Amino acid sequence: MADYSDFQEKRIRKITNMYYSRPDVQKEMFEFSKNREISPRYFQGFGKRPDCFQYPGDVFEMVKKGATSFHCSEELWEDPLAVETGMSGEELDEIRIGWDLLMDIDSKYIDYSKIMAQLIIKILEFHGIKNIGVKFSGSKGFHLIVPWKAFPKVINGVDTSKKFPEYPRIVTKYINEKIKNQLIERISNLEKPSKYVKDFTAPQEVMPDLVLVSSRHLFRMPYSLHEKTALASVVLTKQELDSFQLKDADPLKAKVRKFMPDCKEGEASELLMQALDWHRENEIKTGNKNDKKIKSKYADFKPISLDNIQEQQFPPCVKKILGGISDGKKRAVFILINLFRSIGLPLEEVEKRIYEWNEKNKPPLKKGYIQAQLTSSYKKKPFMPPNCKEYYQGIGVCQPDNMCKSIKNPVNYVVKRNFIQNKNKNKKQGKKIE
Repeated sequence: MADYSDFQEKRIRKITNMYYSRPDVQKEMFEFSKNREISPRYFQGFGKRPDCFQYPGDVFEMVKKGATSFHCSEELWEDPLAVETGMSGEELDEIRIGWDLLMDIDSKYIDYSKIMAQLIIKILEFHGIKNIGVKFSGSKGFHLIVPWKAFPKVINGVDTSKKFPEYPRIVTKYINEKIKNQLIERISNLEKPSKYVKDFTAPQEVMPDLVLVSSRHLFRMPYSLHEKTALASVVLTKQELDSFQLKDADPLKAKVRKFMPDCKEGEASELLMQALDWHRENEIKTGNKNDKKIKSKYADFKPISLDNIQEQQFPPCVKKILGGISDGKKRAVFILINLFRSIGLPLEEVEKRIYEWNEKNKPPLKKGYIQAQLTSSYKKKPFMPPNCKEYYQGIGVCQPDNMCKSIKNPVNYVVKRNFIQNKNKNKKQGKKIE
């Protein structure tokens, strides 16, 4: 075993000096490393942490000292050298200025990883993300990146930069859930699969997986070599993914280009909000014992039945939504379905109201999307829509009136307004009878 390890080391060291001496490789690695913690690997073990590149030439200087590969953080720091082992989460939050969504696809088989990468790209594009970085991991997987620039900087009054690794984990789990069935089907339908795959339980050793991020998690930098394969972590286009072969990662033939895509500001906002909605709904459904706050709010909630429900009984935010909106429509569907179910509207009326509302949107949501949300909702017990203020401020519909000051949820508003109007109506009718 020791002899084979020596052979591997000699093999990788034969090409490190030649490969890392390339100015284009040094430049791309340096550019990508900005505001990131980096750590060189000296074949068997990592170097000191934290570290960083001050100049492009630092890459080759570390190689001359024995470095064989380079790894970096998903987190972006004001000063990477200020990061210290043992820092509390709050201390890290203070110096973190952002994070990228880095999806690390891991499998024993490159073809399986390739399928998963293609499905993830499809989901990202469905959510309006057109600029996605793709690169080979150096072994049998791929890395996909959505830049920090693409994400909203504040959600519900909280700096998104402080929500690492929570938000990237939620998005990763959401994507995993969305592609699960297609992943099983496509791998199972390969002409000569290494092992027949029916579900996620039996074939754990072959099914590709998305590695969940953690604080100060490192991944292989673009164009870094891989010690076991001596291949380069080359950047690909989405179109090249299908035809990619391991020989395309030959470091002596590697074509250098940027891994970080030139995305639009806020391009991934819809993805993050949808993932947070899914996470919130999933935690309520599963009764996650770790989230006592959610459990105490919703675990014992039972839908109510109100008489003579009229649109004027809805809170200002819901009235604003019902008038038609251009942004936040998918979050609005989530609000409306759960509000209507919580106040006891029958399925037929819920569908009628949702579809009528959608016709007022510019542009309207696809009917298939709405039907999918309705079907998914009615498979579960009803639960209340999100509480007031931040969630509704996020889609620009929070316009509180005097009654809003005394309620915490749109359901409370409807109940209170319905009670007042029915009480006044009964009083008038009582006077006429007398």
